[in-house]
Amino acid sequence: MVIQKESSMKSLPSPSLSSPSKTLTMSSSLISLGSSCTSLATAEEAIRIADPIITKWDMDSSSYTKLISLFHHSRREAADFLKSVHELRGAMHFLVSNHQRSRDQLVLAQNLMQVAMKRLEKELYDILSSSRDKLDHESLSEGSFSSRSTSSKFGGLEKIDKEEELKEEDDGADDSEDGLGKARESIAETEQASVLAMSDLKSIADCMISAGYGKECVKIYKIIRKSIVDEGIYRLGIKGPKLLQIQKMSLDLQDCAIKTWLSATKVVVRTLFRGERILCDHVFSSSSTIRESCFTEITKDGAISLFKFPELVARPKGPSGRIYQLIELYEALSELWPVIDYTFDFKSTATVKLQVLSSLVRLGNTVQTILSDYEASIQKDSSRNPAPGGGIHPLTESVMSFICSLTPYSGTLSDILADHPHPDGNLQLPESYFGSPSSEDYPTSPVSIRIAWLILVLLCKLDVKAELYKDVALSYLFLANNLHFIVKKVSTTNLKYLLGDEWIARNERIVRQYASSYEAMAWTRVLSCLPEVITIDDSVTSPSLSVEEAKACFQKFNSAFEDAHRRQGSWVVPDGKLRDEIKVSIARKLVGNYRVIWEEYMGSMRELVRFRPDDLENYLSDLFHEAAISGNSSGSSSSTSYPQPRGCLSRSIKVY
Repeated sequence: MVIQKESSMKSLPSPSLSSPSKTLTMSSSLISLGSSCTSLATAEEAIRIADPIITKWDMDSSSYTKLISLFHHSRREAADFLKSVHELRGAMHFLVSNHQRSRDQLVLAQNLMQVAMKRLEKELYDILSSSRDKLDHESLSEGSFSSRSTSSKFGGLEKIDKEEELKEEDDGADDSEDGLGKARESIAETEQASVLAMSDLKSIADCMISAGYGKECVKIYKIIRKSIVDEGIYRLGIKGPKLLQIQKMSLDLQDCAIKTWLSATKVVVRTLFRGERILCDHVFSSSSTIRESCFTEITKDGAISLFKFPELVARPKGPSGRIYQLIELYEALSELWPVIDYTFDFKSTATVKLQVLSSLVRLGNTVQTILSDYEASIQKDSSRNPAPGGGIHPLTESVMSFICSLTPYSGTLSDILADHPHPDGNLQLPESYFGSPSSEDYPTSPVSIRIAWLILVLLCKLDVKAELYKDVALSYLFLANNLHFIVKKVSTTNLKYLLGDEWIARNERIVRQYASSYEAMAWTRVLSCLPEVITIDDSVTSPSLSVEEAKACFQKFNSAFEDAHRRQGSWVVPDGKLRDEIKVSIARKLVGNYRVIWEEYMGSMRELVRFRPDDLENYLSDLFHEAAISGNSSGSSSSTSYPQPRGCLSRSIKVY
């Protein structure tokens, strides 16, 4: 049995730790042991020297050393202990390989080795257990030690970390000197303690592995470090729910779980997992196989459970508002992917990265499905209640609110849509909507095209909604109001950067076209009651009318204007700027012509003249205010009273 144990021993590698001189005591001692026993005499001498040093720290002895830590008691004695174990291993190797008939010496050496390994197991356990604060993952992942003692591949992560860190300012300016001095001392002490603990662990691991006791070393290390990692994940609120549990959760509970995951995952990946990888790489630098095995067993289960959560919550069913959280989950995983890829680069941890990719695919598919379902809900909207007075339809408000809420996620959403295209393939927007695909203003990012498409679907639905109005003029006013609302939302939010100035300009022209169509349909009959005025050398004059013609003109105008005003009394233009533009345009065409006729025939037709030009302006100014809505949205007349001839007062307007 002794021979079998010794045959498995490996030559001791040279440690590569680069740290302060105080921490090099044991490593330097081991580095200096390049010689091995070359004769029976040197082997026996090595056993004789090692005997008292190892026996002193026998766990089964009654000595006080049974109760104290070798590494905490005296680092010099710890270095001598490790040196003795190394010499003992060389002596045993010589006795076995040269078939020396010194059975008693070999048995003694084996017994001493078992005593030494038992002590080192205890030291390993004690250091791992008592140094939790010194080996916390934050110190390991961000401290100066990690940059010196880990493989060069982790150096590339420093830039990633710096881009994500929040810089804080020191408020204690008054006592900055004392505060900074104490802070430096505290940081130095913490880093020194961390370096010493890691150095001791590495020395013990190197010694046990080279002596053929790697299995015992790894078992203790895995148990303690896995419990620390699992506890860290649990303390951050990650409990690894199952699919059935998530399906039974209310939406509010799911929202809370997602927020917890988002806040905890960055810490788990960048600090906990990465710190554990740094520690594993350092402690077991002498064996890549053991290093991989330890890290995998310690972190794999927790990592898979952590990264599976997004896949479990990525269900397309539910309100469309869940898309924002799903995009945040996708964004978090995407940002952490470089660190995950570096940290879990072992073959045995490939399933961890596969789980991350699986969650990203599921999140992307679900986001695409939600957008497609939302698009379908717009097309299927069957509400037949027209917006009161031709105002903003609730569908317009809800769709634009949804689209505007997507803009903060435009970068991530663009990545998702690039990898998960529309179910119907590439979306082809009409040239009249965005211009030619070859033009500079045509959107190229997937998110720009998708948002433009959603707005186009909304506009098509609004065309259908406009047909619900009995009055064609009101239909055009409805279209002008809603398109103006959309254009204003785009131009006053980050949507303008996604859709571009050309899109805004094109649709502003369409708003003006809708407004012009409304004016033509609503006021042509009124304007037709007035004869065309004559313009000569920039001078406007009234055409010559007979008494009967002038009388008929005023009678028709009074009736037509009252009818148009009454019919439009409940119509609205919610936007103040658009409302003023429409009223100014109407007044410019109507009041100007009326003023010319009124000035010419007011004296002879006093009994027929109901409105002064200023009266018309006053009545027009009352139009399109939302407060004027009387509940009739289809365009029927309101109950406004109009001035009568011969002294009747209305709205404080004098009657002529």
